[in-house]
Amino acid sequence: MGAYYYLVPQLSHLIYGQTPPMTAAEFREMATPLLTGEDAALLDTIGLDPEPPKPDETGRELSYAEKLPPCGSDFIDNWREWERTLRLNLAKLRFIKLKREGAGPAEPPDFPVEAVATAAKAVQETPLEGESVIDKARWSAIESMQGNEYFGRNTIFAYLLKLMILERQASFQTETGFSEYKSLYASILEQPAAIAAVGTLSAGESK
Repeated sequence: MGAYYYLVPQLSHLIYGQTPPMTAAEFREMATPLLTGEDAALLDTIGLDPEPPKPDETGRELSYAEKLPPCGSDFIDNWREWERTLRLNLAKLRFIKLKREGAGPAEPPDFPVEAVATAAKAVQETPLEGESVIDKARWSAIESMQGNEYFGRNTIFAYLLKLMILERQASFQTETGFSEYKSLYASILEQPAAIAAVGTLSAGESK
């Protein structure tokens, strides 16, 4: 892994709620040539949605109900587990709140505790307020996971995730974006049965 003394100083400081200075796609295009091959490949795995379920090397299909295998970055691994915990807890709490019958969602993890608490708070709010609760918690989690190595690759990974959050927030300010928002929120909270025995969940958001 490299130290990015040239790239990091070029990045403008991101503040939650601001208009994103560039898109996530533009950032990837700018950063990729300046990264090591390993880090550039990892950049392509980062998204607000944990990596979608897919077969592992043995052909066994993975799901969000299972902890994803390590990808080569502690930051990305921790982020995926935080988001997975959030989504599984959201699904279970929504299932309970709606008093649905039938097979319930997969039993969610109880750690990280911040993700569990975020899910509990979000389901008590309106959908739009719930999204704000979730994104603010995501932002804080990303900052806590980033660590103190300012010129390290975690700074690059965290920057990409923050841009994705800002893009989502900006999209909610338009009619088209609000329609997308409702679809996203519904996929997380309104369809918890999708995470039943196999634990799968479609987030509907791009990486």
